[in-house]
Formats: sequence, structure tokens, C-alpha cells
Amino acid sequence: MSYSCWFQCFNGCCDDRYSIYDVIYRCPKCDGLLEVTHDVEALKDKSAQEWKDLFDARAGGNQHPYGSGVWAYKEWVIPTIDDENVVSTYEGNSNLYFARSYGEKIGLKDLWVKQCGNSHTGSFKDLGMTVLVSVVNQMMQAGDSPVQAVAAASTGDTSAALAAYAAAANIPSVVFLPDNKVSAAQLIQPTANGAHVLALDTDFDGCMDIVKQVTQDNSIYLANSMNSLRIEGQKTVGLEIVRQFNWEVPDWIIIPVGNLGNISALYKGLKLMMDLGLIDRMPRLVAAQAEHANPFYQSYQNNFADKSTMTAKATQASAIRIGNPVSYDKAVVAVQKTNGLVEQANEQELADAAALGDLAGMYNCPHTGVALAVLNKLVDNGTIKSDDRVVVISTAHGLKFTSFKTGYHAASLPEVESNLPNPAVQLAADADVVKEKLSSLLSS
Repeated sequence: MSYSCWFQCFNGCCDDRYSIYDVIYRCPKCDGLLEVTHDVEALKDKSAQEWKDLFDARAGGNQHPYGSGVWAYKEWVIPTIDDENVVSTYEGNSNLYFARSYGEKIGLKDLWVKQCGNSHTGSFKDLGMTVLVSVVNQMMQAGDSPVQAVAAASTGDTSAALAAYAAAANIPSVVFLPDNKVSAAQLIQPTANGAHVLALDTDFDGCMDIVKQVTQDNSIYLANSMNSLRIEGQKTVGLEIVRQFNWEVPDWIIIPVGNLGNISALYKGLKLMMDLGLIDRMPRLVAAQAEHANPFYQSYQNNFADKSTMTAKATQASAIRIGNPVSYDKAVVAVQKTNGLVEQANEQELADAAALGDLAGMYNCPHTGVALAVLNKLVDNGTIKSDDRVVVISTAHGLKFTSFKTGYHAASLPEVESNLPNPAVQLAADADVVKEKLSSLLSS
């Protein structure tokens, strides 16, 4: 069976179709977002069990590209791409960690953390970037594409993923970063991978405005999440979670959100599983926002009557410091169709939740702290029950945010009182002094 996919207007204003190898990002008629649409009827040539067996057989293997946690689902992602043009670091396949200790601390028996930060560049952005760069690679290999480089505005993780995958494909990359608003660890990644790094005196939304203007020239291809190709890769996290539970659906999935592409992608993958009969119900999706960058939460409070925007304030969760999210319309559908909700966490809450997670054996980013803080709230107010199966998606590794970790334990983070500090203890090099201190520490 031949499978196919194409770009189509998400708003449904028309039935026009566009090739995924065209340089196009928005609907020419209504200026709405596009989405990659699959021929679902063709995909029904296999039964639900046949798809499960195929995906199970591919998972974590070494056959290119199917051992990737994204390309294991190639027929559901980009079926028309040639295998030799797939640019993959075998992303995905991240562990679903049973967070027993953290669950016990908050009264939850069945808590899991999807460790998407355990990936090639340290964040879930790899899942989408492998798809986008692979498509660009096929376009450029064909020899008739105007594209010469790929570019993205970023709060850090997107730039790292773009630079790494572009470098693997020998494609020039350009990243636009808000000056002095990303961590040093995030900044060095695209620099080391050879990207042209442009630090602009603005915030993420300002960088996004610039990159949209620059990419009007079709020689530079837009790699931000308004490009629906990235959604196709990111949607596989939902497929992978369900597969890791032996094709059972959790009750809740909580994910930190900024530009809203990730929750849109999560829903898209789950819906395709529903359409093809692999699952028979949806989990409830929770969008977790930082209080200082919470336009989606504000819209939710108004029952999504209109889109709220804002100038996002400084937050430790810097990667979701976004005041005008691009994928708003898609995210609204994701929340509404899953009986989901949107909640927020302030700086104190996210920092303490991240620290509590570390004390339970994790080492995640501050954005995961936002999701954990929202989880705590939903358990405390009874929305999430003690025996519900809950998955928190951790979007990046804590090693990319060392200043956040050290600042917490040094009690130097703004707006945060460190309630769980664990600073190093300075002692004389004297065994008796050390023994006395250890006795005190271990008895407390």
C-alpha cells in the first residue's frame, strides 16, 4: 500500500492541498496554520494489531531509520521520504520513569515521568527537528529547491536541535536568540554545532517576528513550530507513551507549554491512534504554564473566548517565556477535545517542585518543574485522584539549566525562597570533625 500526506489548512477554510516539499507555512487564503494531513483511509489497510506489532518490532532496533523513536512510525509521520534522506540521531525511545518516590511524597500511586530530555541535544525538540531537517534534506537533494539554509527563533532548545540536525546533514543553519535570556549551556550548543547565532536585543516574540520576515525569502527555510513538519515528529511522544504502557492509555498527561506546538502535537498523535483503532479513549491533557508567561492560561480562564497575548516576564522557565503562542488554535482543540485543562505555577512553586523532583531521583529542567508544580496543585485540589495513572512529560535535561539548580541551593533565585536547599558543607580536613558532622546529618 502506498501512503501519502500533504499540507492542508488547519482552519478548514478550503480543500486545497500543498506538497510537504513546498516552501509554505500558512494557508494562502486565510493565513491560518497548515497541518500535515494523512490519508487515514489508506492507513486502515493494516489492522490496529498489525500496526502495534510492526511498531513493537521496530522499537529501539538498529535498522535505519526505523530504530528511531520517531521514524519507527514512518508511515504515520512522513511516508513519502526516502530512507537515505532521513537525518536521525535515533532520537526518541526515551525512558518512561516510574516516579515512585515523588508520587509517595504527594499521594499518587501511579506517577510516571517521560524523560524527553534524555535525547541527543537534551530536549524533546529533537523529535520534531529530525522530521523537518529530513524533509529539507530531501528537497535539497532533489536539486530543484530554492532552500539554502534553515532558520529558527528560539528560547534555547529549538536552536540546539536545529543546529545539530542541520550539521548532521551539512545544511547551513541560522538561529535567532533573545540576548541574555537563555542559559550558557543552551547558547553553546548551536555555537558548537556551527550555526550562525544571532543574539537579538528583544524577547522570543521579537525574534519570531524577525525570523518570519527573513524567511519570506524562500532560500531560508523556517524551522519554528508554525512549520507543521515539526508537529509530525513531536506527535510521536504520545504514541511512544502508549506503546510503553503496552498500548494502554494513561488517565492524564501533563506537559509544560509555551508556543503550544507540543500539546498540539501530543493530541494529533493520540487522535490518529484513535482513528486507526489502536486506542479507544483519550487521556486528559493538561497544559502547564509559568505564571509570568501565561497567555494560554488567561485564555482558558475566559473559556477560550479570545486569544490572550502578553509581554512575557522573566521566569526561570525560560524556554516557555512566550507571550504570543503560534499554535494557539491547535492547542485549544487539544484541550477541548480531551476534556483537558490549563493551570499555572509561580516561580516559588516551580522551583520547589523541581527541587522535590531532584530529591526523588530526577534531574529535570525548570519547565518540568512547572509541570510538577501543576501536578501538585491538581492532586491537592482533588482533580487528580490518588489511583489515577499520570504521565508528566519532562521536556529537557537539568544539565542545560545548571544556573537554575545552583541558584536554588544558594538561595539566590529571584522571587524564590529555597525551602529545600542542600548546599555543600565546608569542613576542616579532620576525620573527627567529619564523623561528628556525619552523625548530625544522618540522624536528622
